Amino acid sequence: MVFRQRKSQRFEMDMSAAEVKRAASAQPQNPSQEPNGSEILVRCLQAEGVKYLWGYPGGAVLYIYDALYKQDTIEHVLVRHEQAAVHAADGYARATGEVGVALVTSGPGVTNAVTGIATAYMDSIPMVIITGQVPTPAIGLDAFQECDTVGITRPIVKHNFLVKDVRDLALTLKKAFHIARTGRPGPVVVDIPKDVSLKTAPFHYPEHVEMRSYNPVRKGHGGQIRKAVQLLLQAKRPYIYTGGGVILGNASAELRELVNLLGYPCTNTLMGLGAIAASDPKFLGMLGMHGTYEANMTMQHCDVLLAVGARFDDRVIGNPKHFASVERKIVHIDIDPSSISKRVKVDIPIVGDVKDVLQELISQLKEAQAKPDGAAINAWWSQINDWRKRECLSYKKSTEVIKPQYVVETLYNLTRGRDTYITSDVGQHQMWAAQFFGFEEPRRWINSGRLGSMGVGLPYAMGIKLAKPDSDVFCITGEGSIQMCIQELSTCAQYKTAVKIVSLNNRYLGMVRQWQELDYGGRYSHSYMDALPDFVKLAEAYGHVGLLVEKPSDVEPALREAIKLKDRTVFLDVRTDPTENVWPMVQAGKGISEMLLGSEDL
Repeated sequence: MVFRQRKSQRFEMDMSAAEVKRAASAQPQNPSQEPNGSEILVRCLQAEGVKYLWGYPGGAVLYIYDALYKQDTIEHVLVRHEQAAVHAADGYARATGEVGVALVTSGPGVTNAVTGIATAYMDSIPMVIITGQVPTPAIGLDAFQECDTVGITRPIVKHNFLVKDVRDLALTLKKAFHIARTGRPGPVVVDIPKDVSLKTAPFHYPEHVEMRSYNPVRKGHGGQIRKAVQLLLQAKRPYIYTGGGVILGNASAELRELVNLLGYPCTNTLMGLGAIAASDPKFLGMLGMHGTYEANMTMQHCDVLLAVGARFDDRVIGNPKHFASVERKIVHIDIDPSSISKRVKVDIPIVGDVKDVLQELISQLKEAQAKPDGAAINAWWSQINDWRKRECLSYKKSTEVIKPQYVVETLYNLTRGRDTYITSDVGQHQMWAAQFFGFEEPRRWINSGRLGSMGVGLPYAMGIKLAKPDSDVFCITGEGSIQMCIQELSTCAQYKTAVKIVSLNNRYLGMVRQWQELDYGGRYSHSYMDALPDFVKLAEAYGHVGLLVEKPSDVEPALREAIKLKDRTVFLDVRTDPTENVWPMVQAGKGISEMLLGSEDL
């Protein structure tokens, strides 16, 4: 086996962190009977059951950090970049369903966090981001490290607040958590000026909050659900299409019951993988730009489509005109009314929480006198199975060069039956992970969907590992993406988050290179990486284990070694075929049934 491993060196500081804290605790405390804004903030977080807080200190939040220092129920995780703080809190939220919380300072702390906030917003992740701000008298006067946090983040949050009075702080935090986790989830920013974090006020954290302008609908309209039941039972070529809303709404059990009850084919979007078990024969695989042939053909040719918690986005249906060229009836269930008929006109809109709506739908189906047309459904399955015979995910095996698909397949086989979480960055490796790792349960596949943010994989993995310390957490990444937040290897060392990084290193920005090959005449403009680090030495420099994998025969032994090293962060630098492309593929402007299944279709 060709890999290198070197034990990390351990350096003992003259004074441990615990000793420093004990020494500092001798300092006189605030004698005021009323808590200051920072202490109120901490108490609010404790009331919300917050266990972890990812952040990075700075001048505008030092009173908050002082309050954090005086308590021991919330563990603060010091990242190395504010973007990673938000990504890690995001990964935690995706894996647990709880609200992720991050803390950053004013000015560059906020602007560094913007990518993380936008990523969470576009994937509807419940988060509260606390930002420091210059003192209220200095707002608007171009103070040091001042920026318009409310203005900057307004387009990329579900809501944001600027707290100008410490007496409003507790109620504002209650509203922030309520907004973040209810309805269509999303990030909420709470901007706290430095003087507000110092001033005192009586503390009262309300048990409940009512907001006249914010009342998301939970229960779907009964009449609309009855119409959906009738349409589903009359279908000759039905299809169930689900997205991330099923995961976020914790409705996987209801989806599986519905699919089993009807016996209809089902597909997931990239964000919905795991909602139905990959091993279920009724699951046709992911659909869309890099979806399976059978999933896309079924989508294009069905006569009744049940869409649950999905958006009909451009990566799923391709060209809307092509999609609309085949007549079909569409039922669309979503918590957000603005997502319904946004890109595709639907026939039966149902606004409500997907879990509640699916429960009512199942109940009505069980009570219905009519049953699906068995002969028609059997004929439909016969057609689908013919499409499956194309074996669109097959690839050419090699004993000379490592195929990236083989790496993901091997990882899946080695972790089958284990409680495993997979994060990814964005690019070819992301698509191969989605195609070749079979997700049996929800919330095990953590990636950036709509925004497509490179650099999320490692922070996501850190957040998940803290929440799920006994689970295996793998980050499937590429040599381009991993370098965007690679400094977080330091955070992994400090907090002993033993994640496993599988870098499919093809020396290219792979998806960019693939597009350049197909659509830009093979002109690989700035997509090749000329000066890559020695990732094994880099991992070792941070105190971790580094493995170099250069031969197909070494893939499985290296992955086994990584799994065996349960308490260590392991970085696998896997040198893969630089010419490999992701197939199937739907090119921009094409319909989802106009797929390229390989280079022979060019």
